[in-house]
Amino acid sequence: MKKLGALLVVLLVLSGCAAIPTQTSVSPINRRAGSAATAEAAPPVKDLDPLSLVRGFVDATSNPAGDYAQAKAYLTPEAAKAWNTKNTPLIIETAFNTVPGEELEDPNRREVQLQGNYVGRLVEDGSFAQTIGPFLQELELAKDGAGQWRIASVPTGVFMPLNGFQTNYRRVTLYFYAPDFSVLVPDPRYVVIPPSASIPRRVTELLLSGPANAMRGALVTAIPNTAQARRDTQEGDDGALEVDLKDVGDLTPQLAKQIVAQVVLSLGGVITTRIKVMVEGQPISTEQTEWRVTDVNTGEASATPDAELRGLAVSDGRVLGLADGQPIAGPAGQGSYTVLSAAQSLGGSELAVVATASGGGVRLLVGGLNDALSPVELTAREMTRPTWVRSGRKGDRANEVWTSYDGKNVVRVLRTDAGWAATAVNADSLSVFGKITGLRLSRDGTRVAVVIDGKLMLAAVVRAPDGSVTLKNATTLQASALGANVLSLDWLAPDVLVVSTALPAWPIAKVNIDGMRIDRYNTSNLTVPVSSVSAAPGRNVLAVDRSGLWSTADVGDVWRQPGPLLPSTAKVFYPG
Repeated sequence: MKKLGALLVVLLVLSGCAAIPTQTSVSPINRRAGSAATAEAAPPVKDLDPLSLVRGFVDATSNPAGDYAQAKAYLTPEAAKAWNTKNTPLIIETAFNTVPGEELEDPNRREVQLQGNYVGRLVEDGSFAQTIGPFLQELELAKDGAGQWRIASVPTGVFMPLNGFQTNYRRVTLYFYAPDFSVLVPDPRYVVIPPSASIPRRVTELLLSGPANAMRGALVTAIPNTAQARRDTQEGDDGALEVDLKDVGDLTPQLAKQIVAQVVLSLGGVITTRIKVMVEGQPISTEQTEWRVTDVNTGEASATPDAELRGLAVSDGRVLGLADGQPIAGPAGQGSYTVLSAAQSLGGSELAVVATASGGGVRLLVGGLNDALSPVELTAREMTRPTWVRSGRKGDRANEVWTSYDGKNVVRVLRTDAGWAATAVNADSLSVFGKITGLRLSRDGTRVAVVIDGKLMLAAVVRAPDGSVTLKNATTLQASALGANVLSLDWLAPDVLVVSTALPAWPIAKVNIDGMRIDRYNTSNLTVPVSSVSAAPGRNVLAVDRSGLWSTADVGDVWRQPGPLLPSTAKVFYPG
């Protein structure tokens, strides 16, 4: 039985998510804070029964201080010495059970089963990889010389409850560049909170290590891979936070600005003071010696819809403006095509539509917003709503649009001298999970969110030097809450998705890209299924249910009907 319990844990970890490494080190996360140095740990409460002792042990594993010294106090000295705490923690649901295991002949020994569900793992790079499944660990207890129960078998790795993880770890957001270096993209990580004064140092260490493993190839860094911290990132005598680097090589003024932007934006989420970025003790830039977040160019404007673009909708085969509910001026609004779904480019000048084809099936047409649209050579029975790739620089014309057709194929349609041409995207990491019914590129172009057989999934967009594109490291988000009931999705922010469902308890939900958090929008006034949802930075979330169009500013606000009146079959969308 003991071998079976350990085997179940190992198999679950290996099969839960392909992006999770099986042999890892927590040193980038817990360096110093979780050192192997001896730490004073209070012994467990006296005369705990076996079940309570195991529960206390699990709660204590949430604290990595002193190489999990508090948790080791629940083990026999032999088990504490043999316990391998170097693998990254497995995180289980807060609600877990401890039940008696197999009866043993020795009255001074007991077996306890720890049962529950795991929700993910903290990866070696500090990122959270979500995956769900049953968790089982069998532990043998023995009485010590003082008659107190202690865990005598060696636990399989480190596991902690979600509430303990959230108490002892803090989410920080690092920033790396999209491959063309035009926009900074969030890369969420988690660091141990105590001592809080060391968080800037740990953020710097993670930043120097590069993008998270799951985003390698999708994100790039301006910081040379030879760069190291010359000394700890800490507050100087004048109150400014000092980041001092070495081994950066020759820096151009442009590269220095890009490094500053990454460092300042990443640290700006954990401190409020001025930041000095230095190389070998000297300012990295001759233009400025101290920085705040407002001083750096994040490129955010190139990945955000223009404020004057109010959004569009597809209804009764036409494209309408949401500002007045009237058809747009071009053929797509005047009934020249039977439009099923559509997408407007970030800059607003281009339109892509999926329309019915004369010979059956559907076709994709692309062109200027108010112009005649050009058909793309692409035969399909069905097709997801298109999604645009940003132009790269604000004001440039968009040249790439994506869609998925017939449930498994993903294509990118490119503007060429001869017109718009479709090129396949390697989507094997997604299509193996089922039928793709929804697909949205993040507006920075580095991630793709999809609906597959009703499940919400996410993957990294990796562009190779030869121009090919592959979707990698697919993962399912919030399957326990959303199940297979997702109908529509959009990007509220670069690291936040909004989804609509057929669930009365979750008509609209907001989901972080690492799956750690899900928020329920107010359910007032909405009726399921909510067939269409759209979101964008700084905009109200729009939704269409059985009674028409609704709008809300935040998760706690009541949904209101903003007008125009739309039927339940309408699809709404912001640019992107």
